[in-house]
Amino acid sequence: MRQSNIMPGFRQTLGFTLFYLALVVLIPLSTLILMSFKLSLSAYLDIITNTRVLAAFRVSFGAALLAAAIASTFGFVIAWVLVRYPFFGKKIVDALIDLPFALPTAVAGIVMATIFQPSGFIGKLLMDNLGIQVAYRPLGIVVALIFISIPFVVRTVEPVLKEFDSSMEEAASSLGATRLQVFNKIILPNIFPSALTGFALAFARGVGEYGSVIFIAGNQPYVSEIVPLLIITKLEQYEYEAATAIALTMLLVSFLLLLVINLLNRWMRQRSGQL
Repeated sequence: MRQSNIMPGFRQTLGFTLFYLALVVLIPLSTLILMSFKLSLSAYLDIITNTRVLAAFRVSFGAALLAAAIASTFGFVIAWVLVRYPFFGKKIVDALIDLPFALPTAVAGIVMATIFQPSGFIGKLLMDNLGIQVAYRPLGIVVALIFISIPFVVRTVEPVLKEFDSSMEEAASSLGATRLQVFNKIILPNIFPSALTGFALAFARGVGEYGSVIFIAGNQPYVSEIVPLLIITKLEQYEYEAATAIALTMLLVSFLLLLVINLLNRWMRQRSGQL
């Protein structure tokens, strides 16, 4: 007797999924790779080793990594507060977390550039009291990326905290464990895989972000120029080969970093399952 599928229409849904994947992901990526074949290896290396290109890569990936790390820390704190503590206006705060998802990134960039510029409300305070300039510096890029990436961390960690069995914390406390020991030995191992996933999502969003960064970065070559802007600049100058080479390099580096993070995440989940 033929066993029926659990999900009806499996072949149709699988076919639609593969068609969507090919149309939206594989075909554009394959086009990018085929375009890069027009370049010789020496020409490709000359493009990506240009000092301006290397500086843009340092800014983009450095700011994305730093912003993802900061967003992971504060995102976990926000998720912890939302899950563990009742307070007035909790639903409003919970809704505001998703604001970067709905708000156009260009609008966010304009607002942040306005308040963080040297004559802005927050920017003037930081400049006068601490001598720190945020807007038109790499620091401004980090601030913008933190704003748009925190929701990824919060929404990834929050469900895990909701399903976490608090009785393990109570048992550890009854056995004399301190709060720090409870966090390091019980809470952190359970939420670390989801926190790492949130970090990967935040980093991936930050690397390719353009709208919220372009207004606050200053876009100074060798200082605060990001890779997406450099690609657009090359396209506007009809340097399609250079734009293709830079985009391909960015794609490969991003893929390798995300692969390492996902492998580490998988290893952590297997390790926590064995324990």
